[in-house]
Amino acid sequence: MTVLAWEAHLPAGAQAGDLDLTAKGSLPSAWVGVWASAPSAPTLFDRDRGWIHAERLEEATRRVAGRLQGAGLEPGDRMLFSAEPSLELVIAHVAALRSGIVVVPANTAYREREVAHIVTDARPKVALLDDHDRARWTRAAAGPGTVVVGPDVDLPDHEPAVLDAVAPEDPALIVYTSGTTGSPKGAVLTHANLLAGSESAGLAWRWTASDRLVLALPLFHVHGLCVGLHGTLLAGASAVLLPHFDVDSVLDATGAHGASLFFGVPTMYHRLARSSRVGELAALRLCVSGSAPLPAELHRTLAERGGQHVIERYGMTETLMNVSNPYDGERRAGSVGLPLPGVELRLSNGQDGEIQLRGPNVFPGYWERSNATAECFRDGWFCTGDLGALDPDGYLRILGRSKELIISGGFNVYPREVEEVLLAHPAVAEVAVVGTPSDEWGEVVTAFVVPSGDAPPAESLVTFAAGQLAPFKRPRLLHFVDALPRNALGKVLKHELAR
Repeated sequence: MTVLAWEAHLPAGAQAGDLDLTAKGSLPSAWVGVWASAPSAPTLFDRDRGWIHAERLEEATRRVAGRLQGAGLEPGDRMLFSAEPSLELVIAHVAALRSGIVVVPANTAYREREVAHIVTDARPKVALLDDHDRARWTRAAAGPGTVVVGPDVDLPDHEPAVLDAVAPEDPALIVYTSGTTGSPKGAVLTHANLLAGSESAGLAWRWTASDRLVLALPLFHVHGLCVGLHGTLLAGASAVLLPHFDVDSVLDATGAHGASLFFGVPTMYHRLARSSRVGELAALRLCVSGSAPLPAELHRTLAERGGQHVIERYGMTETLMNVSNPYDGERRAGSVGLPLPGVELRLSNGQDGEIQLRGPNVFPGYWERSNATAECFRDGWFCTGDLGALDPDGYLRILGRSKELIISGGFNVYPREVEEVLLAHPAVAEVAVVGTPSDEWGEVVTAFVVPSGDAPPAESLVTFAAGQLAPFKRPRLLHFVDALPRNALGKVLKHELAR
């Protein structure tokens, strides 16, 4: 069964048959056209430099592109960056894409081993770093041939030879996966992938030049970089860059700059919901959540206290945006919604099973990993490793990762189902469910619980779950913890719990 459902996302009067998400060729050429059409439009705000307008942004990216090309970089060469969000970093990123240079974002939390892996695997010719240790580790791993500079790319000026000449199939980004097992792999995203992803989200979320995004996400991840930044520039909109997230900074920026959009991860929304200022979210046109499941109870809390029916969506590094709750239709709590424009989706067992995707947003493969690429495609469909189920009207619910599926006593248990039940208990603030080995059962359902106050008796949680779950789904082991291990985007690292 293949699900399309594009019409649910399109503005009134638009037809699915009219869609060509890659008609503009590439994001860099589209951005240049946007800037030329409104050169005085405010585009990006940085707390240190204030607003930069479209014409100045074009000039700045052209200048930095010349510096990169003058340092010997050619189309197809790689540029690593690992730095906090800033206007300088954005300019360097856009300059690289305009030059055909492949950008390799790296998490600012990475330590020496992780940095060394990416440097030796991607072999960048230049690295943009804002941290002494990461610079030292990069030099050690790369050797003398790699130029290491700050995000301002303090290199000699040079007139760029080529700009905005990339082909749709040319590589644009190599983004390394989280690497829950083995070494991280670099997902190669083409210019066509980036353009399709931004066009699709822009259509679905009614993104226009009048919008202003509060961007508090890191730019080393596709959520902040490819959704937030790229989408803003394509729409001719504007964004307020924040170096990191905190509740007051986001809400202050919303009010001070008349923002209309906020994109975040569930951890951010948890903190916003706990704030006495949560009602200020109502001033925004749209809030979107991704990168991890948004609990249904939190969705309801944000609607009741914050005046926001948050759109939950589903994306991946390898595919960018795939599925979203509709802008005009029902924003269903506990569901990621319907396939976005241009995206084809099917489940391996028909109404449930592994989520498989096809469309112009889907990457061509992993960097120098032909075997890994072959393993994740089946008959032209990308096999995500995520498990899902379709409601009768086509809304998708994410059930977890296929590798996280718990098989206890021969029965399949989806961790997210158990988590949602336990989260409804007033004494539970957060929870993660994993399978732990058992000689008797194969695996037993094990819950790691962050209590909202004092830890309740474990028996009370088991009794609570028993009223809503079959016996084989109920937690047999409960652990109370102060916090769940998470990555930089707030996704729970279940492999660390399962050790």
